[in-house]
Amino acid sequence: MSSRQRLGPAERRAQLLAVAARLFAAQPYDEVLMEEVAEQAGVSRALLYRHFPSKRDLFAALYQQVAEQLLAKTRLDPADSLVEQLTEGLDAHIEYFAENRHTVLAANRVLAGDRLIQTIIAGELDALRERLLGALALTDDNTRAAVSGVLKSWLVFVQVLCVDWLTEETCTRAELRDVCIGAVLGAIRPLLDEDPAPGRAH
Repeated sequence: MSSRQRLGPAERRAQLLAVAARLFAAQPYDEVLMEEVAEQAGVSRALLYRHFPSKRDLFAALYQQVAEQLLAKTRLDPADSLVEQLTEGLDAHIEYFAENRHTVLAANRVLAGDRLIQTIIAGELDALRERLLGALALTDDNTRAAVSGVLKSWLVFVQVLCVDWLTEETCTRAELRDVCIGAVLGAIRPLLDEDPAPGRAH
């Protein structure tokens, strides 16, 4: 009996995504072949295509999984300071980006015009923005709306900066993280009555 017969649909899908994760991380998007995914997974191409009709569908499912995993790693703890929460979240993202450079570049460069991929990215950014707003515990609706707009722009800034950093590492991971944290603190301080990071220099 083959492994193909032993795995149920959910297990098979998980296995295919695990193989895809390795291949998309190791090679540029255009060089990853569905035939290679099927071969490494030990399944027929027909079975692979039943789960994922195209390479783009396979990549989209993988990137959705990535987004969910990164969100799980960046749960914001109310007991931590804003800077501690930002540090934890950025470290998780930058670590993934650095270790999966080709995957991130595929989503943000090769497939930049793909509506599904961009919807996945936008969904993660919106979830992160809501978590940050929750961490700031804003009670005034006008302030919340103003800070929300700033955070939306800041998250796009972080995304672009990190993707550019992958193509040319002009600073360390820690420096990249600290630039991102400094940018958001500087942006939201004028909107708040209390300093969100009183121990951190302006």
